[in-house]
Amino acid sequence: MKNIQAPDRAAILTRLRRVEGQVRGIQRMIEDERECEAIVTQLMAARAALDRAGMQIMTRYITVCLSEPGGADDQKQLDRIISFFFKFAGQAPTTATAEDGSHLDALATALDEAES
Repeated sequence: MKNIQAPDRAAILTRLRRVEGQVRGIQRMIEDERECEAIVTQLMAARAALDRAGMQIMTRYITVCLSEPGGADDQKQLDRIISFFFKFAGQAPTTATAEDGSHLDALATALDEAES
């Protein structure tokens, strides 16, 4: 990842290694024929940890993209970032235009839902 500080990179890699360990643990649970509820609980924990790592990466991506000067392309860049965020969040991208600001409302709603 370009333009990412070493401490941020280390934190993201630590999170991903933790998820990797959780997934290996889930594999062992299945091999050991553990209870379904326990397996699903661990799956949910691994998914949440992966989502947190993804949000950390997305936050960095948005910060870097918005700090780069774009001139006349600023709106295109903002639309691209919002579209990418919605893809990451697993939601349909908004088709609202910048003039009415509703794409920002949709982004704020998606962020709120992602934090829940």
